[in-house]
Amino acid sequence: MKTSEIRKLFPILQQEVNGHPLVYLDSAATSQKPVSVIEAVKHYYEWDNANVHRGVHTLGSRATDAYEGAREKVAKFISAKSTEEIIFTRGTTTALNLVASSYARAVCGEGDEIVLTPMEHHSNLIPWQQVAKATGAVLKYIPLQPDGSIRLEDVESTITDRAKVVAVTYVSNVLGVVNQVKEIAAIAHRHGAVMVVDGAQSTPHLKVDVQDLDCDFYALSGHKMCAPTGIGALYGKKALLQNMEPIEFGGEMIDHVDLYDSTWKELPWKFEGGTPIIAGAVGLGAAIDFLETIGMDEIFRHEQQLTAYAISRMSEIEDLTIYGPTSHRAGTVTFNLGDVHPHDVATVLDADGIAVRAGHHCCQPLMRWLNVSATARASFYLYNTEDDIDRLVASLIKTKEYFGHAIG
Repeated sequence: MKTSEIRKLFPILQQEVNGHPLVYLDSAATSQKPVSVIEAVKHYYEWDNANVHRGVHTLGSRATDAYEGAREKVAKFISAKSTEEIIFTRGTTTALNLVASSYARAVCGEGDEIVLTPMEHHSNLIPWQQVAKATGAVLKYIPLQPDGSIRLEDVESTITDRAKVVAVTYVSNVLGVVNQVKEIAAIAHRHGAVMVVDGAQSTPHLKVDVQDLDCDFYALSGHKMCAPTGIGALYGKKALLQNMEPIEFGGEMIDHVDLYDSTWKELPWKFEGGTPIIAGAVGLGAAIDFLETIGMDEIFRHEQQLTAYAISRMSEIEDLTIYGPTSHRAGTVTFNLGDVHPHDVATVLDADGIAVRAGHHCCQPLMRWLNVSATARASFYLYNTEDDIDRLVASLIKTKEYFGHAIG
Protein backbone atom coordinates (compact mmCIF):
# COMPACT_ATOMS: atom_id res chain seq x y z
CA MET A 1 0.00 0.00 0.00
CA LYS A 2 1.34 3.43 -0.93
CA THR A 3 2.15 5.86 1.86
CA SER A 4 -0.31 8.35 0.40
CA GLU A 5 -3.06 5.74 0.78
CA ILE A 6 -1.94 4.83 4.31
CA ARG A 7 -2.07 8.48 5.38
CA LYS A 8 -5.75 8.69 4.39
CA LEU A 9 -6.50 5.99 6.99
CA PHE A 10 -5.38 8.30 9.84
CA PRO A 11 -8.01 11.00 10.47
CA ILE A 12 -5.76 13.15 12.66
CA LEU A 13 -3.28 13.65 9.83
CA GLN A 14 -5.90 15.40 7.70
CA GLN A 15 -5.93 18.55 9.82
CA GLU A 16 -4.02 21.82 9.78
CA VAL A 17 -2.05 23.04 12.80
CA ASN A 18 -1.28 26.74 13.09
CA GLY A 19 -2.40 27.22 9.49
CA HIS A 20 -0.20 24.46 8.06
CA PRO A 21 -0.88 20.82 7.16
CA LEU A 22 0.16 18.70 10.12
CA VAL A 23 3.55 16.98 9.94
CA TYR A 24 3.60 14.51 12.81
CA LEU A 25 7.16 13.48 13.71
CA ASP A 26 6.64 12.28 17.28
CA SER A 27 5.66 8.63 16.85
CA ALA A 28 8.36 7.47 19.25
CA ALA A 29 6.29 9.17 21.96
CA THR A 30 2.97 7.86 20.67
CA SER A 31 1.71 6.83 17.26
CA GLN A 32 -1.46 8.01 15.59
CA LYS A 33 -4.48 5.71 15.23
CA PRO A 34 -6.03 4.46 12.00
CA VAL A 35 -9.78 4.42 11.39
CA SER A 36 -9.92 0.64 11.85
CA VAL A 37 -8.63 0.89 15.42
CA ILE A 38 -10.91 3.81 16.29
CA GLU A 39 -13.89 1.94 14.86
CA ALA A 40 -13.01 -1.28 16.71
CA VAL A 41 -13.01 0.51 20.07
CA LYS A 42 -16.18 2.38 19.16
CA HIS A 43 -17.90 -0.87 18.14
CA TYR A 44 -16.94 -2.53 21.41
CA TYR A 45 -18.47 0.26 23.47
CA GLU A 46 -21.57 0.49 21.30
CA TRP A 47 -22.30 -3.25 21.03
CA ASP A 48 -20.22 -5.48 23.31
CA ASN A 49 -19.48 -3.48 26.44
CA ALA A 50 -19.55 -5.84 29.42
CA ASN A 51 -17.12 -7.25 31.92
CA VAL A 52 -15.12 -10.31 30.90
CA HIS A 53 -14.78 -13.82 32.34
CA ARG A 54 -17.71 -13.31 34.72
CA GLY A 55 -21.13 -13.15 33.12
CA VAL A 56 -22.84 -15.86 31.09
CA HIS A 57 -24.98 -13.37 29.18
CA THR A 58 -24.38 -12.61 25.51
CA LEU A 59 -22.59 -9.30 25.94
CA GLY A 60 -20.24 -10.81 28.51
CA SER A 61 -19.45 -13.69 26.19
CA ARG A 62 -18.78 -11.37 23.26
CA ALA A 63 -16.57 -9.12 25.38
CA THR A 64 -14.60 -12.10 26.66
CA ASP A 65 -14.15 -13.45 23.15
CA ALA A 66 -12.88 -10.07 21.96
CA TYR A 67 -10.51 -9.69 24.91
CA GLU A 68 -9.04 -13.17 24.68
CA GLY A 69 -8.98 -12.91 20.90
CA ALA A 70 -6.72 -9.90 21.25
CA ARG A 71 -4.40 -11.92 23.50
CA GLU A 72 -4.14 -14.55 20.77
CA LYS A 73 -3.21 -11.85 18.26
CA VAL A 74 -0.46 -10.50 20.52
CA ALA A 75 0.94 -13.99 21.07
CA LYS A 76 1.04 -14.64 17.33
CA PHE A 77 2.41 -11.17 16.54
CA ILE A 78 5.52 -11.68 18.69
CA SER A 79 5.67 -15.48 18.18
CA ALA A 80 5.05 -16.53 21.78
CA LYS A 81 4.46 -20.24 22.35
CA SER A 82 1.01 -19.73 23.85
CA THR A 83 -1.43 -17.15 25.16
CA GLU A 84 -0.51 -18.21 28.70
CA GLU A 85 2.71 -16.26 28.19
CA ILE A 86 0.94 -12.97 27.39
CA ILE A 87 -0.05 -10.75 30.32
CA PHE A 88 -2.03 -7.63 29.49
CA THR A 89 -0.70 -4.51 31.24
CA ARG A 90 -1.11 -0.75 30.99
CA GLY A 91 2.04 -0.63 28.86
CA THR A 92 5.78 -1.20 28.87
CA THR A 93 6.32 0.62 32.16
CA THR A 94 3.84 -1.56 34.03
CA ALA A 95 5.21 -4.71 32.39
CA LEU A 96 8.79 -3.94 33.41
CA ASN A 97 7.71 -3.06 36.93
CA LEU A 98 5.90 -6.39 37.14
CA VAL A 99 9.10 -8.27 36.28
CA ALA A 100 11.17 -6.18 38.68
CA SER A 101 8.73 -6.47 41.58
CA SER A 102 7.59 -10.05 41.16
CA TYR A 103 10.59 -11.82 39.67
CA ALA A 104 13.73 -9.83 40.46
CA ARG A 105 12.99 -9.04 44.09
CA ALA A 106 12.51 -12.75 44.72
CA VAL A 107 15.74 -13.92 43.08
CA CYS A 108 18.18 -11.08 43.78
CA GLY A 109 20.22 -10.85 46.93
CA GLU A 110 23.21 -9.05 48.42
CA GLY A 111 25.96 -8.65 45.82
CA ASP A 112 23.98 -10.06 42.91
CA GLU A 113 24.20 -8.03 39.72
CA ILE A 114 21.61 -6.38 37.47
CA VAL A 115 23.12 -5.43 34.11
CA LEU A 116 21.77 -2.45 32.13
CA THR A 117 22.97 0.08 29.56
CA PRO A 118 23.23 3.88 29.94
CA MET A 119 20.75 4.30 27.07
CA GLU A 120 17.80 2.82 28.98
CA HIS A 121 14.51 4.69 29.26
CA HIS A 122 13.69 5.54 32.87
CA SER A 123 11.06 2.79 32.76
CA ASN A 124 13.83 0.23 32.31
CA LEU A 125 16.12 1.86 34.86
CA ILE A 126 14.23 3.06 37.91
CA PRO A 127 12.50 -0.31 38.64
CA TRP A 128 15.94 -1.97 38.76
CA GLN A 129 17.28 0.78 41.01
CA GLN A 130 14.46 -0.01 43.40
CA VAL A 131 15.23 -3.73 43.26
CA ALA A 132 18.87 -3.00 44.05
CA LYS A 133 17.94 -0.84 47.02
CA ALA A 134 15.54 -3.46 48.36
CA THR A 135 17.77 -6.52 47.90
CA GLY A 136 21.36 -5.31 48.05
CA ALA A 137 21.93 -6.18 44.41
CA VAL A 138 24.39 -4.11 42.37
CA LEU A 139 23.69 -2.26 39.12
CA LYS A 140 26.28 -2.67 36.34
CA TYR A 141 26.32 -0.89 32.99
CA ILE A 142 27.53 -2.07 29.60
CA PRO A 143 29.66 0.82 28.26
CA LEU A 144 28.62 2.69 25.12
CA GLN A 145 30.74 3.33 22.06
CA PRO A 146 31.21 6.95 20.89
CA ASP A 147 28.20 6.63 18.56
CA GLY A 148 26.01 5.22 21.34
CA SER A 149 26.09 1.59 20.22
CA ILE A 150 27.31 -1.31 22.34
CA ARG A 151 29.85 -4.00 21.46
CA LEU A 152 29.34 -7.65 22.27
CA GLU A 153 32.90 -7.75 23.66
CA ASP A 154 31.80 -5.22 26.29
CA VAL A 155 28.69 -7.27 27.00
CA GLU A 156 30.91 -10.31 27.56
CA SER A 157 33.16 -8.43 29.96
CA THR A 158 30.29 -6.83 31.91
CA ILE A 159 28.05 -9.86 32.52
CA THR A 160 29.44 -12.24 35.13
CA ASP A 161 28.18 -15.27 37.01
CA ARG A 162 26.87 -12.85 39.65
CA ALA A 163 24.31 -11.48 37.19
CA LYS A 164 20.69 -12.36 37.85
CA VAL A 165 19.02 -9.98 35.39
CA VAL A 166 20.15 -8.37 32.13
CA ALA A 167 17.67 -5.67 31.04
CA VAL A 168 18.26 -3.95 27.70
CA THR A 169 16.18 -1.92 25.28
CA TYR A 170 15.82 -3.46 21.83
CA VAL A 171 15.73 -0.01 20.18
CA SER A 172 16.85 3.20 21.87
CA ASN A 173 14.17 5.90 21.95
CA VAL A 174 16.91 8.55 21.67
CA LEU A 175 19.75 7.16 19.59
CA GLY A 176 17.77 4.83 17.35
CA VAL A 177 20.32 2.11 18.13
CA VAL A 178 19.08 -1.42 17.39
CA ASN A 179 20.74 -3.61 20.00
CA GLN A 180 21.76 -7.22 19.38
CA VAL A 181 19.38 -8.58 22.00
CA LYS A 182 19.52 -12.15 20.68
CA GLU A 183 23.27 -12.28 21.14
CA ILE A 184 23.06 -10.48 24.49
CA ALA A 185 20.45 -13.00 25.66
CA ALA A 186 22.78 -15.87 24.78
CA ILE A 187 25.56 -14.30 26.82
CA ALA A 188 23.19 -13.66 29.74
CA HIS A 189 22.00 -17.27 29.71
CA ARG A 190 25.56 -18.62 29.74
CA HIS A 191 25.98 -16.84 33.06
CA GLY A 192 22.63 -17.99 34.46
CA ALA A 193 20.88 -14.61 34.15
CA VAL A 194 17.47 -13.89 32.64
CA MET A 195 17.11 -11.51 29.69
CA VAL A 196 14.53 -8.72 29.93
CA VAL A 197 13.85 -6.75 26.74
CA ASP A 198 12.24 -3.31 26.63
CA GLY A 199 10.33 -3.62 23.37
CA ALA A 200 8.50 -0.29 23.45
CA GLN A 201 10.39 1.09 20.43
CA SER A 202 10.97 -2.17 18.57
CA THR A 203 7.54 -3.81 18.46
CA PRO A 204 5.93 -1.10 16.26
CA HIS A 205 8.74 -1.19 13.72
CA LEU A 206 10.45 -4.60 13.58
CA LYS A 207 9.24 -8.13 13.11
CA VAL A 208 9.62 -9.59 16.62
CA ASP A 209 10.06 -13.28 17.41
CA VAL A 210 10.56 -13.77 21.14
CA GLN A 211 11.40 -17.44 20.68
CA ASP A 212 14.15 -16.63 18.20
CA LEU A 213 15.46 -13.87 20.48
CA ASP A 214 15.25 -16.36 23.37
CA CYS A 215 14.49 -13.52 25.77
CA ASP A 216 12.87 -14.44 29.07
CA PHE A 217 10.67 -11.35 29.31
CA TYR A 218 9.59 -8.87 26.65
CA ALA A 219 7.55 -5.71 27.34
CA LEU A 220 5.56 -3.69 24.81
CA SER A 221 3.16 -0.74 24.60
CA GLY A 222 0.12 -0.59 22.35
CA HIS A 223 -0.02 3.18 21.92
CA LYS A 224 3.27 3.26 20.02
CA MET A 225 1.95 0.73 17.48
CA CYS A 226 -1.34 2.34 16.41
CA ALA A 227 -3.34 1.04 19.39
CA PRO A 228 -5.03 3.09 22.14
CA THR A 229 -3.16 4.43 25.14
CA GLY A 230 -3.24 2.48 28.39
CA ILE A 231 -2.77 -1.02 26.95
CA GLY A 232 0.36 -3.13 26.58
CA ALA A 233 1.63 -6.57 27.30
CA LEU A 234 4.31 -8.56 29.05
CA TYR A 235 5.61 -11.73 27.46
CA GLY A 236 7.27 -14.14 29.85
CA LYS A 237 8.44 -17.71 29.49
CA LYS A 238 5.79 -19.91 31.02
CA ALA A 239 8.11 -21.62 33.51
CA LEU A 240 9.16 -18.25 34.93
CA LEU A 241 5.66 -16.80 35.09
CA GLN A 242 4.33 -19.90 36.86
CA ASN A 243 6.79 -19.40 39.72
CA MET A 244 6.12 -15.67 40.09
CA GLU A 245 3.68 -14.16 42.55
CA PRO A 246 1.13 -11.54 41.47
CA ILE A 247 1.67 -8.00 42.72
CA GLU A 248 -1.94 -6.82 42.38
CA PHE A 249 -4.65 -8.58 44.34
CA GLY A 250 -8.43 -8.50 44.19
CA GLY A 251 -11.13 -9.69 41.88
CA GLU A 252 -10.63 -11.70 38.71
CA MET A 253 -7.13 -13.03 39.55
CA ILE A 254 -8.29 -15.41 42.28
CA ASP A 255 -9.17 -19.09 42.29
CA HIS A 256 -10.46 -19.57 45.84
CA VAL A 257 -10.81 -17.02 48.63
CA ASP A 258 -11.14 -17.89 52.31
CA LEU A 259 -11.30 -15.54 55.26
CA TYR A 260 -7.59 -15.98 55.95
CA ASP A 261 -6.04 -17.18 52.72
CA SER A 262 -6.53 -17.23 48.94
CA THR A 263 -5.24 -19.01 45.87
CA TRP A 264 -4.66 -17.66 42.39
CA LYS A 265 -5.96 -18.45 38.93
CA GLU A 266 -3.70 -20.07 36.39
CA LEU A 267 -1.74 -18.11 33.80
CA PRO A 268 -2.20 -15.54 32.45
CA TRP A 269 -5.08 -14.34 34.61
CA LYS A 270 -3.33 -14.46 37.98
CA PHE A 271 -1.50 -11.27 36.96
CA GLU A 272 -4.61 -9.43 35.75
CA GLY A 273 -6.45 -8.38 38.88
CA GLY A 274 -9.61 -6.31 38.61
CA THR A 275 -11.53 -5.32 35.53
CA PRO A 276 -8.97 -5.42 32.72
CA ILE A 277 -8.39 -2.90 29.95
CA ILE A 278 -10.93 -4.53 27.66
CA ALA A 279 -11.46 -1.78 25.09
CA GLY A 280 -7.71 -1.19 24.95
CA ALA A 281 -7.11 -4.86 24.23
CA VAL A 282 -9.73 -4.77 21.47
CA GLY A 283 -7.94 -1.75 20.01
CA LEU A 284 -4.57 -3.48 20.28
CA GLY A 285 -5.93 -6.47 18.41
CA ALA A 286 -7.23 -4.19 15.67
CA ALA A 287 -3.88 -2.39 15.50
CA ILE A 288 -2.08 -5.71 15.03
CA ASP A 289 -4.48 -6.58 12.20
CA PHE A 290 -3.72 -3.22 10.59
CA LEU A 291 0.07 -3.53 10.90
CA GLU A 292 0.02 -7.06 9.53
CA THR A 293 -2.00 -5.87 6.55
CA ILE A 294 0.78 -3.38 5.75
CA GLY A 295 3.54 -5.87 6.66
CA MET A 296 6.21 -5.38 9.30
CA ASP A 297 9.03 -5.89 6.81
CA GLU A 298 7.55 -3.18 4.61
CA ILE A 299 7.18 -0.82 7.57
CA PHE A 300 10.81 -1.33 8.55
CA ARG A 301 12.02 -0.86 4.96
CA HIS A 302 10.01 2.38 4.64
CA GLU A 303 11.40 3.75 7.91
CA GLN A 304 14.96 2.84 6.93
CA GLN A 305 14.59 4.86 3.73
CA LEU A 306 13.08 7.81 5.58
CA THR A 307 15.80 7.78 8.24
CA ALA A 308 18.60 7.69 5.68
CA TYR A 309 16.95 10.53 3.78
CA ALA A 310 16.45 12.56 6.96
CA ILE A 311 20.05 12.15 8.08
CA SER A 312 21.27 13.13 4.63
CA ARG A 313 19.09 16.25 4.42
CA MET A 314 19.60 17.34 8.02
CA SER A 315 23.37 16.90 7.74
CA GLU A 316 23.32 19.72 5.18
CA ILE A 317 22.44 22.18 7.95
CA GLU A 318 25.56 23.70 9.47
CA ASP A 319 25.85 23.44 13.27
CA LEU A 320 23.17 20.74 13.46
CA THR A 321 24.38 17.76 15.51
CA ILE A 322 22.79 14.33 15.02
CA TYR A 323 23.25 11.79 17.82
CA GLY A 324 23.58 8.05 17.40
CA PRO A 325 25.01 5.78 14.70
CA THR A 326 24.79 6.73 11.04
CA SER A 327 23.55 3.28 10.00
CA HIS A 328 21.67 0.27 11.43
CA ARG A 329 19.27 2.47 13.35
CA ALA A 330 15.53 2.75 13.69
CA GLY A 331 13.33 5.62 12.52
CA THR A 332 14.44 8.21 15.06
CA VAL A 333 16.74 11.19 14.53
CA THR A 334 17.71 13.05 17.68
CA PHE A 335 19.54 16.33 17.22
CA ASN A 336 20.48 19.78 18.46
CA LEU A 337 20.61 22.93 16.36
CA GLY A 338 23.65 24.93 17.43
CA ASP A 339 23.06 26.47 20.82
CA VAL A 340 19.32 26.96 20.25
CA HIS A 341 17.48 25.28 23.10
CA PRO A 342 15.53 22.22 21.91
CA HIS A 343 12.31 23.62 23.38
CA ASP A 344 12.75 26.75 21.26
CA VAL A 345 13.40 24.59 18.20
CA ALA A 346 10.24 22.60 18.86
CA THR A 347 8.20 25.77 19.40
CA VAL A 348 9.21 27.27 16.07
CA LEU A 349 8.62 23.99 14.28
CA ASP A 350 5.18 23.77 15.87
CA ALA A 351 4.35 27.19 14.44
CA ASP A 352 4.93 25.57 11.03
CA GLY A 353 2.64 22.67 11.91
CA ILE A 354 5.52 20.25 12.61
CA ALA A 355 5.36 18.15 15.76
CA VAL A 356 8.67 16.95 17.24
CA ARG A 357 9.71 16.05 20.77
CA ALA A 358 12.08 18.16 22.89
CA GLY A 359 13.56 17.39 26.30
CA HIS A 360 15.49 14.57 27.93
CA HIS A 361 13.14 11.88 26.55
CA CYS A 362 13.04 10.07 29.92
CA CYS A 363 16.75 9.29 29.47
CA GLN A 364 18.57 11.69 31.79
CA PRO A 365 21.65 9.45 32.28
CA LEU A 366 22.01 9.22 28.50
CA MET A 367 21.71 13.01 28.18
CA ARG A 368 24.59 13.35 30.62
CA TRP A 369 26.59 10.82 28.62
CA LEU A 370 25.93 12.94 25.51
CA ASN A 371 26.97 16.00 27.53
CA VAL A 372 23.71 17.83 26.83
CA SER A 373 20.74 18.79 28.97
CA ALA A 374 18.17 18.07 26.28
CA THR A 375 17.72 17.33 22.59
CA ALA A 376 15.08 17.58 19.90
CA ARG A 377 13.83 14.38 18.27
CA ALA A 378 12.06 13.61 15.01
CA SER A 379 10.65 10.10 14.81
CA PHE A 380 9.03 8.45 11.81
CA TYR A 381 6.39 5.83 11.19
CA LEU A 382 4.57 4.18 8.32
CA TYR A 383 2.54 7.32 7.55
CA ASN A 384 5.48 9.72 7.13
CA THR A 385 6.93 10.82 3.79
CA GLU A 386 10.03 12.48 2.38
CA ASP A 387 7.92 15.61 1.98
CA ASP A 388 7.50 15.64 5.77
CA ILE A 389 11.28 15.62 6.12
CA ASP A 390 11.70 18.36 3.52
CA ARG A 391 9.30 20.53 5.50
CA LEU A 392 11.24 19.72 8.69
CA VAL A 393 14.52 20.77 7.09
CA ALA A 394 13.04 23.98 5.70
CA SER A 395 11.63 24.86 9.11
CA LEU A 396 14.93 24.08 10.84
CA ILE A 397 16.70 26.44 8.46
CA LYS A 398 14.12 29.11 9.27
CA THR A 399 14.54 28.39 12.99
CA LYS A 400 18.28 28.88 12.75
CA GLU A 401 17.85 32.16 10.89
CA TYR A 402 15.24 33.31 13.38
CA PHE A 403 17.68 32.86 16.24
CA GLY A 404 20.44 34.63 14.32
CA HIS A 405 22.56 31.65 13.31
CA ALA A 406 23.36 32.15 9.64
CA ILE A 407 24.04 29.11 7.53
CA GLY A 408 27.49 29.01 5.98
